Amino acid sequence: MTLPDIQDFEADATGGSFQLSAQKGKAVVLYFYPKDNTPGCTTEGMEFRDLAAKFAKAGAVIAGVSRDSLKLHQNFKAKLGLPFELISDPEEKLCELFGVMKLKNMYGKQVRGVERSTFVFDKNGKLTHEWRAVRTPGHAAEVLAFVQSLK
Repeated sequence: MTLPDIQDFEADATGGSFQLSAQKGKAVVLYFYPKDNTPGCTTEGMEFRDLAAKFAKAGAVIAGVSRDSLKLHQNFKAKLGLPFELISDPEEKLCELFGVMKLKNMYGKQVRGVERSTFVFDKNGKLTHEWRAVRTPGHAAEVLAFVQSLK
């Protein structure tokens, strides 16, 4: 799959507004996940949390994105002690921009949901890598290794 040509975006986040272009000079790890307070999403958030200092040392910022409200995000962030922004995308604007909305089978029914995906932008704001249909265990460490290779 060809990487989408994404120049910039701005979205509501737990710390105010998150704008890609404001992160110039740092790598940006943007991970999309289905829903706060679900087992896989909790595990993924904790893995990124546990490696956050190493991402920072590598010159990267992390931001998680889901369709949940800012209020849910703030509670989820506080509960897990997440040291990075969570972006609220209830209108699916970022989800559509990054092409992460997919039909999934859930209990025998087809539902439209977020495909767990991660995107890395380099320090110049260029999208350099993507992971689709992510399996949670060990994923954050794999992303960290890629970010560290950008230097």
